Amino acid sequence: MTSPRVLVLGGKAGIVRKAAALGYEVVHVQKPSAFDPAVVEHCAQLLLVDYQDVPTTTALVRALHERSPFTRVFTQTEAAQVVAGHLTETLGLPGNGARTTRLLHDKPALRALLNEHGIGPVPMLVRPGLEEFRDFVKAHDGAVLKPTMGSGSLGVRMVTALDQVDEAWAWREEFAMESFMAEQLLTGEELSVETFSAGGRHLVVAVTGKETGGGVVEIGHVVPAPLSAEDLTAVHELVTATLDAVGLVDGPAHTEVILTADGPRVIESHSRRGGDRINDLIRLVHDVDLEESTYRLAESDDPLPVLPPAEGAAAIRFLVAQPGVVTSVTGTDDADGAPGVTDVHVQVEAGDTVHPLRWSEDRCGYVVARGRDSAQAVRLAAEAAARIVITTEPPHGSPVPGATLEDLLHEVDEVLDPFARTTA
Repeated sequence: MTSPRVLVLGGKAGIVRKAAALGYEVVHVQKPSAFDPAVVEHCAQLLLVDYQDVPTTTALVRALHERSPFTRVFTQTEAAQVVAGHLTETLGLPGNGARTTRLLHDKPALRALLNEHGIGPVPMLVRPGLEEFRDFVKAHDGAVLKPTMGSGSLGVRMVTALDQVDEAWAWREEFAMESFMAEQLLTGEELSVETFSAGGRHLVVAVTGKETGGGVVEIGHVVPAPLSAEDLTAVHELVTATLDAVGLVDGPAHTEVILTADGPRVIESHSRRGGDRINDLIRLVHDVDLEESTYRLAESDDPLPVLPPAEGAAAIRFLVAQPGVVTSVTGTDDADGAPGVTDVHVQVEAGDTVHPLRWSEDRCGYVVARGRDSAQAVRLAAEAAARIVITTEPPHGSPVPGATLEDLLHEVDEVLDPFARTTA
């Protein structure tokens, strides 16, 4: 029997390895800036090309497919979702096509669709002027400004009162966020819902509890979220209706939700597994690997027909520090040996710069812990993280000008809308 030949766009070496471990013939497309030599041994072919260059990637992939057909197109990274949907449709392969992946990447399009179908309606404006934005904040007792595409809390700012409008507007202009939207500010418990779909049937794998510390960047997650049966049912119904509306066919989805006083409301949704090590939390609790399950779609119509029962809980706590230049990092070994801890990762060292918490990329690492229930897992992860002390000092010299949206995207070699290049 011939092994499935799959195309994998982007992703770290460990994610590509999972496809190769299943015996697949892996053709990997990766940006040259993200190349990791460790990925080579897992690939039958490796194309170092910017997969967000849609015309070039489409021509190369089409030529490869004509010579030796692919079974599936996969990606487990947000930056490649719409490209994967485009290629899936272009090659006539099973999976989520261009419309679905676009709806789950384009935030105003998703919100308009949900509002049209009456699925947790939320007022919004796209690219309002200053006075229009001011009136919106006044009418809805607050708003959230954010880019029309993106993830990781990039460019998200809350406006909680009318006297914050001018400051927020000035920030948006300095940040050079030209393609933006405003939505009603929703308050309540923040969650994300991790699902896996097959043939249009959506299985809720986990509901993840979130902690933001009052900001917009997440500093902790826990699986499962401690919810009442009533709230859990309402969340399941909302997310299932959302995925039906966008036409999600198969694979994972990560849907962010706020549990408001009027019921749950979708913030955004993505046709991929959740980031922030949520897949690791699910694996610890349910013994399910959503990345591996995704790849199994190449050989199975329903690789996750039932969900194994949960065993305990798992939580992650992200490390943050005062902005400045790192002078020392201590306590890592203490954290690693703390009760319940399964993983510790510190990604800064002396000499590195810690930025203000602008988006997820500005966090300094994480600690993962298991517990008998959600409360214990959260406590153990927080206590272990507190043992790690990242000391910083103010940078020398003149203050560095604030980064723009384009600056931050340039650091990770990404664009928000790869198809804008083809129409520019």
